[in-house]
Amino acid sequence: MTDLPAVSAAELGRRVRAGDVSPVEVVEAHLDRIEALDDEINAFVALRADEAREEAREVEREIEAGEDPGPLAGVPVAVKDLEDVAGLPTTDGSKPLEDNVAEENALFVERLRNAGAIVLGKTNTPEFGHKGTTDNLLFGATGTPFDPSRNAGGSSGGSAAAVAARMAPIAQGSDGGGSVRIPSAWCGIFGLKPTYRRIPRPSEPDAFSHTPFSQLGPHSRTVEDAALMMDVLSGPGPGDPLVLPDDGTDYTEALDRDVSDLRIAYSPDLGVFPVDERVRTVVDDAVGAFEAAGATVERVDEVFRQPHEELYAAWVRGFEVKFAALAENLRESEGIDYLGADREDTTPAFAEAIETGQEMSAVDYKRADNVRTSAFLAVQDLLSEYDLLASATLAVPPVENRDDGNTVGPTEIDGKPVDPLVGWCLTYPFNMTGHPVASIPAGLDGDGLPVGLQLAGRRFEDETVLAASAAFERERPWHDTYDAI
Repeated sequence: MTDLPAVSAAELGRRVRAGDVSPVEVVEAHLDRIEALDDEINAFVALRADEAREEAREVEREIEAGEDPGPLAGVPVAVKDLEDVAGLPTTDGSKPLEDNVAEENALFVERLRNAGAIVLGKTNTPEFGHKGTTDNLLFGATGTPFDPSRNAGGSSGGSAAAVAARMAPIAQGSDGGGSVRIPSAWCGIFGLKPTYRRIPRPSEPDAFSHTPFSQLGPHSRTVEDAALMMDVLSGPGPGDPLVLPDDGTDYTEALDRDVSDLRIAYSPDLGVFPVDERVRTVVDDAVGAFEAAGATVERVDEVFRQPHEELYAAWVRGFEVKFAALAENLRESEGIDYLGADREDTTPAFAEAIETGQEMSAVDYKRADNVRTSAFLAVQDLLSEYDLLASATLAVPPVENRDDGNTVGPTEIDGKPVDPLVGWCLTYPFNMTGHPVASIPAGLDGDGLPVGLQLAGRRFEDETVLAASAAFERERPWHDTYDAI
């Protein structure tokens, strides 16, 4: 019998629609794998096993009746615990919200279900996605399946780990500073942050929260599966005032594009980040795959005009204000006081971010957009000459998990200080600019740990990022790396 958890989402959908495999068997195979592996990895925080089985039987009935459930027919999917799945808790990785049960599905969940997908459950995230590692006081740390003693990355670490461990073929993540790309890199899978608001994300009470740019994105083991998710999830949504119009792009069709006309700028450190030699060695070798596919790769030494400390300060300022406003909203609506009665149940770094955000003046907050503008123009200038920009996704390999709910990244790299929350990630600058960016599995370091290659494209040209990623995958397929998990 085929090892169903090893099969891609696109192939599972094709087999289910053709009647070659039962969606009930597909769901059971993935639930069995979760039962076998997740005690060690800790990817899932809530399961809907009985509901998933019933939905699989319904898909089977539709196919037997000659109906087409959609391109994701019977495909299991995992959802990050920052988003709503009706009947399951939405805790945001925060102890004070452990009993907060969603009454309705998020819009993207409905789109997945309408395409035939079956939600298995919710996946772990740091408290409100506030850092680049997945660990919290409610559920603990999530490990990369390549070494569960090391962190999966964040903030969509549970989703990325579930996909890498073949507990789900695809999963949803969200990315405000690298939260799709960071765990994709540390879990050795493909992850995409689309152009800002390519996928709608209605939100209340603040539908206009946009600084820094945060959005939904796919996790997958193949580029085709990410493109398929983009086809399903993209397009206008009535509750999102910032969503992009439908431009008619067929993301799956873009995967076969010839890339020999592409010019790719390669800067392993984006000119300003310290990067561990273990990462740099893998990425330096990996970019050769683009040349093997026919693209032109040229080394560039300068991308941004500010040092990474200044870029980081501008990025984090937006999140601190966002968290301060979020905390105030929850205090008013739910009576939760993250700086008062509930502080002992709150991640210390999250509480500190709230405090800093409360103390920040409106002028200081707005002046961060000066740096953001400079970063945007720097990327625009580079991508007026090149089609794509490649770099390392992260500066370091996966870090060891802590046992107190407070796993973070390094405080320095090669003797240079970095903020342990996200300062070691080459991802967050692109959340200030809104460009589409992917993390591609670049290979493994000397310890067998995954390294990610980041690929940024021009705004609104998500299909070019996917086409180049697919060409990379054809030259250096990574599917067999999951055999060791």
